[in-house]
Amino acid sequence: MFEKTHSRQKFGAILQTEFGKDEDYSYSPIRNSNSSPTASPLNAEFLSRTPPESSPFNGTASPFSKSPWSTHIEVPLDHLSNTTIPPNMPMGSLVREEGHIYSLAACGDLLYTGSDSKNIRVWKNHKEFSGFKSNSGLVKAIVIAGEKIFTGHQDGKIRVWKISSRNPSVYKRIGTLPKLRQVFKNSIKPSNYIETRRNKNAVWIRHFDAISCLGLSEDKTLLYSASWDKTFKVWRVSDFKCLESISAHDDAVNAVVSGFDGLVFTGSADGTVKVWRREWQGKGTKHFFSQTLLKQECAITSLAVNPAATVVYCGSSDGLVNFWEREKLLAHGGVLRGHKLAILCLASAGNLVFSGSADMAICVWRREENDHMCLSVLTGHNGPVKCLAVEKDKDSTIENCRWILYSGSLDKSVKLWRISEQAPAPPPHYDGYLTPNSFPSTHTLSSSRDRANSQKVTY
Repeated sequence: MFEKTHSRQKFGAILQTEFGKDEDYSYSPIRNSNSSPTASPLNAEFLSRTPPESSPFNGTASPFSKSPWSTHIEVPLDHLSNTTIPPNMPMGSLVREEGHIYSLAACGDLLYTGSDSKNIRVWKNHKEFSGFKSNSGLVKAIVIAGEKIFTGHQDGKIRVWKISSRNPSVYKRIGTLPKLRQVFKNSIKPSNYIETRRNKNAVWIRHFDAISCLGLSEDKTLLYSASWDKTFKVWRVSDFKCLESISAHDDAVNAVVSGFDGLVFTGSADGTVKVWRREWQGKGTKHFFSQTLLKQECAITSLAVNPAATVVYCGSSDGLVNFWEREKLLAHGGVLRGHKLAILCLASAGNLVFSGSADMAICVWRREENDHMCLSVLTGHNGPVKCLAVEKDKDSTIENCRWILYSGSLDKSVKLWRISEQAPAPPPHYDGYLTPNSFPSTHTLSSSRDRANSQKVTY
């Protein structure tokens, strides 16, 4: 746990430094008119020619500065729901000149995108629907818990948003974590202060460095926040109270995910993956260190648990994806080798796991019993793939399970992909929307039980 100090800041200093400059804009409804064909958000030519004064993003109700946006769909809109479209093909791109995409979250027909412009954009059915902004650092993480949207920021704060009951395009900020009342209450006792690495003192309930990741417990009653300050914190979703702060690693905590059996997994720049056991104590929680799954020189960048809660995946800066199996008491299951550069993000859905990398590619892996096969390598981004989000395709069937994959990149774009768990090798040509080399042939690489025997995907 933390090394505490009895030196503390003055009350006025706390008010000014922690909350005095927190001027968040609660909402920013997007007012688009689709009455004429030329005003459609799908018409990239129209959007590129829209003058600043007539842009739908320059209304007086919008508090933040706008930049050109374009929605480019390679496949015609009326074909997006056509099940005859070959799987593992790009459906379209959401491109903007506003900032790098750092975070994504999908819920039903809504997609939330966060960037270093401080804006959170809301897309509905692949069209821009709304947006909101916080006057803080870049948006590092987004998670959705029922009607609440939690966003983690570079300034170490977590902001909570909610959709207006009167207007679904209006988002209101309903809180900032930690709550002002909690900070004041804890600032009274000297024992609640910790010494930070910058030789400054801070109340233990707040992060004093950037938020790197947010995650929810299995029942969505607890929120986990990981930070570059080497800790992860536990918050109660119902009242936003900070229940616990755990000094978890020797370097920045890059990933946190709640798994199964009351276990929480954390990954750090110190090269370790740790397991923590959650226990309820009255109205609060207590997390105890359980074991270290991995210890290596390369930094851990991302973690994911498959929906069936049977496998834990870990991405690292050496381009490898390690995994551990629940049924074997978290024994190491193998290594997935498909990237040339660092893994930056992971996502899992059904029997699939997706890995995004600094090499600008996305590998699609399918779990088959105890092995994994690489179905496809998705290419098209012009920058590192920073974040992924997955939603079930509305055209999915039991015979052909399909998913919609969203990928955010430092090339300032979000791409949409239709993925099938029974995906065949893609055709060399696809109605002129893809170049012959846009998708490599389907790979048959399986994960190996031994790193030394693992073969590397060539593409």
